[in-house]
Amino acid sequence: MSAETSTVLTTKAQSAPQVPVKPKHDQGDVGTVQASQSVVTKAPNQSMQEISHISETPKVSAISARRNRSRRKGTAFPALERRNWLIHMHYVRKDYARCRDLIEEQIKETKNRCEYPLHVKAMILRVDGDIQQSLKLFQRCHQINQSNPENLKQIGKNLILLGRHKSAIECYKTAMGLGGKDWQICQSLGICAQFLKDYKQAEAHFSEALTLSRHVITYQLLSNLHLNHGEVASAKHVLEKGIHHYGDNVELLTSLGVLYLQAGDFHRAFELLGKSLTYDPENYKAILAAGSLMQQHGDFDVALSKYRAAAQSCPESSSLWNNIAMCFFGKKKLVAAISCLKRAHYLSPFDWRILYNLSLLHLTMQQFASSFQFASTALTLKREDGGLYMLLAISLAYLGQENNANQAFQQALTLSGDDPHVLVNFASFLHHTLADSQQASQILSRFKKIKKDSPNFDKEVLDASKKLMVALNIADDGELGKKSSETTTDKKKKRKEKRDSTAQKSDSKGSLEERNLPGVGKEAENEEKRD
Repeated sequence: MSAETSTVLTTKAQSAPQVPVKPKHDQGDVGTVQASQSVVTKAPNQSMQEISHISETPKVSAISARRNRSRRKGTAFPALERRNWLIHMHYVRKDYARCRDLIEEQIKETKNRCEYPLHVKAMILRVDGDIQQSLKLFQRCHQINQSNPENLKQIGKNLILLGRHKSAIECYKTAMGLGGKDWQICQSLGICAQFLKDYKQAEAHFSEALTLSRHVITYQLLSNLHLNHGEVASAKHVLEKGIHHYGDNVELLTSLGVLYLQAGDFHRAFELLGKSLTYDPENYKAILAAGSLMQQHGDFDVALSKYRAAAQSCPESSSLWNNIAMCFFGKKKLVAAISCLKRAHYLSPFDWRILYNLSLLHLTMQQFASSFQFASTALTLKREDGGLYMLLAISLAYLGQENNANQAFQQALTLSGDDPHVLVNFASFLHHTLADSQQASQILSRFKKIKKDSPNFDKEVLDASKKLMVALNIADDGELGKKSSETTTDKKKKRKEKRDSTAQKSDSKGSLEERNLPGVGKEAENEEKRD
């Protein structure tokens, strides 16, 4: 509705009569009107003044009857809530300018005693980011109507945004005493407990909210809570329940598909992501997950086509530009990859994954100082990741800081002792740089144990480990043991052939050389003993 039509509606609301629109007259009034008309028709000899006087009497009686009824009801004052419907309509349509004008008019007329306009004004201020002023208005609404729990809910929400979680919990408990248990109150209490790092209490509140009423946002909050504490199976179980009740929800399908993608179940992940894209083909999260699935299988061109479609709907996504950069890195286009990563870093400068990839790319381009800088910056954001210490150690090794590189490798080994990249790089550093073959062989033996449990490693890691095992004379699951046994048998055969050849030569040369035959046999026996 435009501004002109809204003003017309306002004037109608102001000039509306206080009596009903369709008044129902009493039967006595109707009877008097009919009787007077019949009297006028039956007396034709009366004068015109008398007739006019008689014809006006029913109108006067009807007006007096209306006045008497209004007097019985009391004096009609303008209602305080007469503009609430218009304020609500403009607020729902997000016409905040017109909504504020109506609110100010209503506040002046009621002298700041109207609850709903103040409530809507506080909501608009919170959307604009003025949380403190919005909190004051909600508190004013609570003073006007202390029995309304909705005002206390909004006060608690503002307190959560201000970081005052303990005060928010007290506010929500007061609201629960007024209106009873509500799923919104239980969910908000779970959010407060999550910020206060009370994991069990947060899980209990979220579960209680789901028992009261099932909502998509509650399923997402509970699954994220499990993921933050490393409980991937519980997060999957919660999302499966949510999809059972909301099978067409795109957010739940995408979140569960990403979890299956991270777990390596590509078939189930592809099924869920495809279902999500059928409901919403422009959902950039599902497109991003499907592109990363193609990227892991080496289909970089198909992944880039997916990312191109996602860039149209969300061009300012740092994850999108990070994945595009890794596609270019897989295609050996390093300059394009670095430019995409710089844009991703500009969009989200505190994402440690982007800094990790920047360090890896500069290390590949042999820019070791830049690689060290990005790795050290990422470590200030994520100190529990062993891969970052590995990149830092490799950069330090190429910069000539061998002691610092050894310390960084030791820290990476303590944090990520089962990472094959850390083990192989550390063993290579020990063997080639520090010439500590004994410790390198111990780390490679640890790598062999991990390889038995999970043999699906990268080809580059396997090739590098085989070269190191050959250099250190370590058997690789019996393969090198067989080769070593074969080499010893080959040596014995060569020695026998050598003895036979020397015996044939001695037979052809004569008696002087026959004296030397026992010496040759002793040397052969000594060689066999040495073996």
